[in-house]
Amino acid sequence: MDIEEDERDGVSIIAPKGRLDINTAPEAEAVLIPKFDGGNGVVVDFAGLTYISSAGLRILLIAAKRSKASGVPLALANLAPAILEVFEVSGFAKLFKIAGDRDAALKLISEG
Repeated sequence: MDIEEDERDGVSIIAPKGRLDINTAPEAEAVLIPKFDGGNGVVVDFAGLTYISSAGLRILLIAAKRSKASGVPLALANLAPAILEVFEVSGFAKLFKIAGDRDAALKLISEG
């Protein structure tokens, strides 16, 4: 898995590509979780993600908890239909601000 990092107006944008599973979750956690130590927000852009396992969901749950504790907002973008279905079935969709694209996610962050 590759993870692209970008920033726009102080908001960190993390874009994992490939599979987020037991093998790649530690790398994703190492990149994502420190982003809640400051900044204006975090967007995770799923455009390049083809699969997410329970290990990947666990990282996102940790991120949601860190977001709440730190006050650094979190939004998700570009979830493929199959990944969005996993979020809906598991109840994770209720835990996150989810947008159709990166710009909409950035707008969700700016709106609070």
